[in-house]
Amino acid sequence: MERAVPWVVIDAATGGGVVNLRELWHYRDLLYFLTWRDIAVRYKQTALGVLWAILQPLLSMVVFTIFLGRLAGVPSDGVPYPIFCYLGLLPWMYFSGAVARSGASVVGSANLLTRVYFPRVLVPLSATLSALVDFAIAFAVLGCLMGWYGIRPALSVVLLVPVAALTAVAATGIGMWLAALNVRYRDVQYAIPFLMQLWMFATPVVYPTSIVPERWRPLFALNPMTGIIEAYRAAVLGRPLDWSTLGVSALSAVLLAAVGAWQFHRMERTFADVV
Repeated sequence: MERAVPWVVIDAATGGGVVNLRELWHYRDLLYFLTWRDIAVRYKQTALGVLWAILQPLLSMVVFTIFLGRLAGVPSDGVPYPIFCYLGLLPWMYFSGAVARSGASVVGSANLLTRVYFPRVLVPLSATLSALVDFAIAFAVLGCLMGWYGIRPALSVVLLVPVAALTAVAATGIGMWLAALNVRYRDVQYAIPFLMQLWMFATPVVYPTSIVPERWRPLFALNPMTGIIEAYRAAVLGRPLDWSTLGVSALSAVLLAAVGAWQFHRMERTFADVV
């Protein structure tokens, strides 16, 4: 006589809150695997490999230095424009790259989603974590640039750790939101590059906040990347932090992350059916 096997029903709606931290810890090995997979796929069968992580911000810095720093005369707050520009491009390219990867991650993992259960949030989270590799590689170039211009990093450079964590939080939340929308509306993945391009020029990446009219600066600070990029520059160069701008941007980043996580949690129960 065969023994009856109990049925186990897994319902995404029964999780403990928007993000179940206990469940994420239980699946930490899978998170590591997904992150490593994203890194390997990114550089698989490429001629230059990890050099792409260096060339993208470096060549962008050269172009902006020529056309904005030299020809247009955009100010750089007393810092050599290449250093000023690179300090803006470094966090921005991590943020935009993480958002783009996260936004396309769920659809890109369709085969996995339809075959086995795991916390779906691991997919966009692994995309954000894998983008940190590019960020770390490109950060090494900053040391070479500062050495070329004879600029020593300040002791406040240790503040980059929490600021980078805040950048990751913002990128993960927005990426989760876009990933959920991309499952239902596939043209979202084509709109993301255009969105990030517009967002870049609304962020002090290649120009200082000082050129923004005073009356617009409170509204400008609502952009989460405004305070974050200014904090990057202040931490590396040893300048005073604009805590008010950073506080508003940090609050905006956390709110966007919370909304993104809620939206992802609300829609994830239908991913396997739609994707």
